[in-house]
Amino acid sequence: MPANGARARRDQIVHLATTTGLTSVAELSRTFGVTASTIRRDLAQLTADGRLARTYGGAMALVAHPEASLRQRTGEAFEAKRAIARWAASTIRTGETVLLDAGSTVGALAHELRTAEGLTVATTGLTALQELADVETVRVECLGGTLRPLSQSFLGPLAEAALERMTFDRVFLGADGVTAEHGICEADLSQTRLKELMARRADAVYVLAHPAKIGRRPFHTWVRLPPGWTLVTDDGADPHEIRALRAQGVEVTVAGGE
Repeated sequence: MPANGARARRDQIVHLATTTGLTSVAELSRTFGVTASTIRRDLAQLTADGRLARTYGGAMALVAHPEASLRQRTGEAFEAKRAIARWAASTIRTGETVLLDAGSTVGALAHELRTAEGLTVATTGLTALQELADVETVRVECLGGTLRPLSQSFLGPLAEAALERMTFDRVFLGADGVTAEHGICEADLSQTRLKELMARRADAVYVLAHPAKIGRRPFHTWVRLPPGWTLVTDDGADPHEIRALRAQGVEVTVAGGE
């Protein structure tokens, strides 16, 4: 295909990603009648140009409304999130008090804890509350605060004040992106402040992030975490990004892998 044809196809790929959300290589290959390798080259070029963000097996838009709602994100990378959640649940011991962030991967962890016994779970996320609301063997504490509809999370001064009254054995945080250079990327400053406070109140800090989040920086607000935190991902993560994180002293666990 001529160069101008490739440019037109790439423009259409950006349009589709912007209007329909997450776009897969297989879908794009069928839509444009080209090979998967051609689409991967298109996505690589669009990512290099800063027009798209690569995901595991596809791409998503960086323009229009870059922050997807929790409902939109729940079905993405389902198997990776489940593997991460299962590993995270295996670290929790009976009698512990744990803190769960909002987000779809942390919500998957809450689902895994439905069979737990003797736990206290505090959370800032509606998903975790819904998962554990009818579990009689888990004591649930809602930190409260101002509801942020897009992320289905509570934040603000009331949530921060509640954190000052508790400490935790472990905290499990979600992320919009994770990089070795900056830490956790989030959509706004109120989220970054709350995550930093959550991390300070726990003995052990875990960030749960499926591979599409690793190395991604969709926004311009960041969470700096204390030394010794653990990133939990799965084996689809970019090895270069994993090496860079480990070089910064981050413990990286690959669920179901190394």
